[in-house]
Amino acid sequence: MPRVSQDQLDARRHEILNAARHCFARFGYGGATVRRLEEATGMSRGAIFHHFRDKESLFLAVAEDDAVTMVETVAENGLVQVMRDLLDRAGNSEGDTAGWLGTQLEVSHRLRTDPAFAKRWAQRSAAIADATRDRLQRQRDAGVLRQDVPVEVLTQFLELAYDGLVLHLATGRPPGDLTRVLDVVEEAVRKPSTP
Repeated sequence: MPRVSQDQLDARRHEILNAARHCFARFGYGGATVRRLEEATGMSRGAIFHHFRDKESLFLAVAEDDAVTMVETVAENGLVQVMRDLLDRAGNSEGDTAGWLGTQLEVSHRLRTDPAFAKRWAQRSAAIADATRDRLQRQRDAGVLRQDVPVEVLTQFLELAYDGLVLHLATGRPPGDLTRVLDVVEEAVRKPSTP
């Protein structure tokens, strides 16, 4: 029997995550039955659950994958860039936007209704907030950020703007000219330019 390389296992895991992301987005956590996951991935339940212990673990892996990408973007370019990327994907009608939004909405729902999930998710949520706070502090230290508002308040302001954008797009409203709105959000946290 030929050995499967780690690269092949990683590629298979990535394929499962992408297909499951779309399945969870389309049907929600409850509606993403094992049969639907099999159809979405084109793999048997044995193949899927070889990589993930159960459906809960698969969903958490999808959400964690999204959170890791988000933390990396926030650390490098800020939370407003995450919002700009989301808008770009929504404007280009790329398939990953629906999956990503669906995952975000399902995470929000499960946080409100599933205490065990909320406990497991707290660490991931904290990583995003920490990355945002760290990025803002670096910007403040560089003299780019406004000085009259605490970094914690600016962090919450950006998180609310992000949540509002996700909700706006998730309800099917067109993106419109939200790029200009994000310009205003970004200007709100920056140090005012001297006339």
